[in-house]
Amino acid sequence: MKLYRHPLSGHSHRAQLALSLMGLAHELVDVDLMKGAHKTPEFLKLHPFGQVPVLDDHGTIVFDSNAILVYLATRYDKARRWLPEDPRGQADVQAWLSVAAGQIAFGPAAARLITVFGAKYNPDDVIGRAHALLKVMEGQLSTRAFLVGANATLADIAAYSYISAAPEGNVDLSAYPQVRAWLARVEALPGFVSFQKTPVGLAA
Repeated sequence: MKLYRHPLSGHSHRAQLALSLMGLAHELVDVDLMKGAHKTPEFLKLHPFGQVPVLDDHGTIVFDSNAILVYLATRYDKARRWLPEDPRGQADVQAWLSVAAGQIAFGPAAARLITVFGAKYNPDDVIGRAHALLKVMEGQLSTRAFLVGANATLADIAAYSYISAAPEGNVDLSAYPQVRAWLARVEALPGFVSFQKTPVGLAA
């Protein structure tokens, strides 16, 4: 199994984290975004939008980080730990996958894109969105260990990378003790792999 990724991409780390937490053997293939390797004809055959990550599971190609999470859980997690079988559990996880693609992507992830990759977003806007999200997460995590209950699921994998790296985008986590405790719980999971740090923003 191969994961095409970039080490500074939170979307890539999300997929790598899922592979590692599920104990699935895999090879990491770095894609040089700075040289445009993700826009070559060869790579566009794997991902028509020219983005990372892409999973190649022995010829089955899956792109989009959240799609990769769902694929791995439904294909390999026989105990259904990461994506519950019951309708309510599935709905709760899917809701957080939408948050990862929405509020997280346009909040802390976008804030970090400014400092790490020089993106032209308005810092005040994206940092404000990040804090609005973190306030909701703080409330949710005051009554549960993980985002949808007592056990970690795909919801936590999808949210972890960009929340953990939020200080790199000048998003201060000090006012959110429940969020910080949740990050520590994710980091204590067997098979956890860390997201490569960049000394920028508040993490400089």
